Formats: sequence, structure tokens, C-alpha cells
Amino acid sequence: MKYYFVIILIVAFTEMTAQSLVGTWQQLENKTCLESQFPESQTEKELLPDMSSSSQTSVAKLIRFDAKSRGEEGIFTKGKKKGSSMNAFQYKVNGNELLLLDKKSGMMTQHFVIDELSESALKIHDFEKDCESRTFSRIK
Repeated sequence: MKYYFVIILIVAFTEMTAQSLVGTWQQLENKTCLESQFPESQTEKELLPDMSSSSQTSVAKLIRFDAKSRGEEGIFTKGKKKGSSMNAFQYKVNGNELLLLDKKSGMMTQHFVIDELSESALKIHDFEKDCESRTFSRIK
């Protein structure tokens, strides 16, 4: 009886500490190769706070992963339940690789490498282009 209790505790603990993609993630940053290669100029650094204060902050790009290897990605506006430009997909995780698959044909449409996966952060980059990265924060 003691052994069963210990085994259950170990399994529960490892399940709680294991990180999972399942959930809703909001994109915080999307760096292209061009942005990675050229640092911001002094003028851009000075203008960025002024430009961001006048921009619309009620729009977010979200990506959702469910437990059945399905997901969707789109742009959501504050106060609306449905997003625009929704893209449904299936996904598969192989170690530190994230494969996005076409929902109907099952063909791979995008191939990412998972750089960081924690309870609250996800950072991925394109498999073929190390300089392109996307950073997400878990919201659900």
C-alpha cells in the first residue's frame, strides 16, 4: 500500500511540473531576420514610445493549442469572442520541434523549434531560419 501511494505522488508531481503547449498564448514579439540583423537606430528608439502610445492596444494575435492536437491562430479584438483571419491547424510535438499540419490533408505547413517552454512563456523560431523568432505569453 505504501508503494502505491509513493508511486501516485511521484506521477502527480511529474505531471504538475511537465510543461505543455495546451492553452491559449498571446504573441508578444515577432522578429524577422531583417529586424534581427539590424539594431534599432537612436531615432527609432526615441520615436517608439510616441508611436506605441497612439496605436490600438485592443488587438492581439493569439494561438490556441488543445489536448487533441488541434489548434487555431488569429487576430482577436477586445470585446469579441471570435477572431478574424482564423487559421485552424493540427499540431505535433517531437522533442523540441513543433510541426503545424494542414487540418484536412495532414501535410506539414510550418516547422518550428521550441527554444523555451515554461508555465508562462513560449519562444519558437523557424526551423530553416534561426533569425526569425516568435515569443508568446500564456493567458489561459
